Amino acid sequence: MAKRYYRTETFKARKSVGYLIRRLNNLTIPHAQARFADQELTFTHWIALMSLRDGISRSCSDIARHLGHDTGATTRLIDQLERRGLIVRRRDAADRRVVNLSLTAAGHAVATALMPRTMEFWNDMLDGFTAAEATTLIDLLTRLLARMEAEPITAAPHRK
Repeated sequence: MAKRYYRTETFKARKSVGYLIRRLNNLTIPHAQARFADQELTFTHWIALMSLRDGISRSCSDIARHLGHDTGATTRLIDQLERRGLIVRRRDAADRRVVNLSLTAAGHAVATALMPRTMEFWNDMLDGFTAAEATTLIDLLTRLLARMEAEPITAAPHRK
């Protein structure tokens, strides 16, 4: 068996990948929301638009999973975006039970117009990192995300 990175004798929460990711997320959300405070759309609206634009999501349930929201709250969010003419709902041709979402031209324009707010935030946060360090950070996070997405959620046996 390969040597495990974490051991109970040396484990410190502040050096835990889980702690660091959770803390970063908890700090990112209010910072990002503040960048959208003067807009009619919230940061969460923008994330939904971008997830449709970039093919991360295709349906309300996809967006709910992506955001970590319940489907009821996400449906209300989608309703708001649809009323504003930023997205459209279409029944899937192969499976009529599925409702696919797509951006309208206006939705694409709004998502793109608001993008600099988030880009500026991350550029500010990455100030002091070299381009190579930022690329490495993104590459490592992408690898960890792919690993997590591939891992089935099961109760693991206790290891000694």
